[in-house]
Amino acid sequence: MWSVMKIQMIRSIILAVVLAAGSTGNAHIQGQSLFIIRAAPRVQLPGVIGQGMDKNVAGDVDCSSPAHWDGDTMYMFYSTGHPFRSSGPDLFHLSRPSQRVSFDNEATWKMGGRWIESTHKADDGKLYMWYHNEPPLASSRTAPRIGAMVSTDNGLTWRDLGIILESPAGSNNVQSTNMYFVGGNGDFAVIADNEKKHLYFFISTYHKDKAQQGVAIARMRYEDRDAPSGKVVKWHQGGWNEPGLGGQVTPIFPAAIDWHRGGADAFWGPSIHYNTYLNKWVMLLNRARDKDWTQEGIYVSFNADLADPTGWTEPAKILDAKELEKSKWYPQVIGMDKAGRQTDKLAGRTARLFVAGVSKWEVVFRKPGEENSPGSN
Repeated sequence: MWSVMKIQMIRSIILAVVLAAGSTGNAHIQGQSLFIIRAAPRVQLPGVIGQGMDKNVAGDVDCSSPAHWDGDTMYMFYSTGHPFRSSGPDLFHLSRPSQRVSFDNEATWKMGGRWIESTHKADDGKLYMWYHNEPPLASSRTAPRIGAMVSTDNGLTWRDLGIILESPAGSNNVQSTNMYFVGGNGDFAVIADNEKKHLYFFISTYHKDKAQQGVAIARMRYEDRDAPSGKVVKWHQGGWNEPGLGGQVTPIFPAAIDWHRGGADAFWGPSIHYNTYLNKWVMLLNRARDKDWTQEGIYVSFNADLADPTGWTEPAKILDAKELEKSKWYPQVIGMDKAGRQTDKLAGRTARLFVAGVSKWEVVFRKPGEENSPGSN
């Protein structure tokens, strides 16, 4: 399969993220990393099949698509206000159409849509997930918040563990010109550190105060995952000292222009994986350039220490919006090595780059000093 892919490669984009000594903003800059993107045959995830759609074609994707392994089977989730699941022997052979999952409190739930953004498979077999929730507000817009669930059947059925992250009371901007949000915490990624001491939450924040807008971090002790409400703490002014429910934040990537103004300019919607080749954490980001969330491009940032919020490198652009399809949002790296049980949370030297469930690219990670010929593995 991969020999065919190499033949079909039509171009390579080489990005050298220069990391000379010094610092810029909240990012420490350290050495040099190469991130190479090369064209590959188009792949589209199964997604969500809406009513009246052809069940044999790919559906929609409206957030990140988290995956996990159980034995020889990969499971992946897609959401468009409610999650669906597919499974298969690898990334390229996932079942279609995807299957709707169920929540234990669906019958009484009146607080808006829930999108699965991240998952984590524990050693005891339980699957944890975290959802983006959009409670209805009088303005017909919303202020998102983040909740948690747990499953014992690989995510076909879920038990809701409650809301664990939300913005402070009074932090909505009811006069906002933003198309979707007047405030809130959402559009996020969750990942466990390699020692399983903490689960880290990389959240997008839409507070009315521009100083608290952008991408921020929270964390929770790994051992608290079964009873997470009230256990998450946010990073604020140099410490993990604000509650997940209603606490303040200090963004690691602050908004350049207020989210609630017409010309908004901000990073949002992070995805993150641990890269075994670089021995670093790698984050991808969207960048909105106005109140309507028009995509400016996809960016990458690196960090050797997940516990250090100041360690992220200044985001560097890897794709322009004109190179993207569909909604142009939700970038994520997904590892392809089945033996290594790679997913959206774990990847090696070569992986696939997806945006809104569509991949037309491979990414090749390179260490400082390596030759940057895009055709070599």
